[in-house]
Amino acid sequence: MAAVVVEIHVPLREASGLADTDYPFPWIDEIEEFLYEVEQQGQAEVYDDGEEFGDVYVFFITGADEEALLAVASRAATLDGVPAGTFAVVTDDNAEEFGLGRRVDL
Repeated sequence: MAAVVVEIHVPLREASGLADTDYPFPWIDEIEEFLYEVEQQGQAEVYDDGEEFGDVYVFFITGADEEALLAVASRAATLDGVPAGTFAVVTDDNAEEFGLGRRVDL
């Protein structure tokens, strides 16, 4: 049986108010740290490393039911500095590529 995977798609936008020498996407580290903490608490598991996919950055979580995973995705979307327009895609671990599941606005 396939495991539920939720992809968190974040628009790949540079953070505002940064110096020219600052990393332009500090929210990636914020979300990764948040997901690590969620994993340590046993609420969800990071399914795979996040990666750039077109004009979004995608994070992957699994290890819980759809409702719990969407709650984690929603919390990630509201972290400070995360660009507006973040959405989730509900899929499973048999999916052949990103973004092919059901889209859920966060």
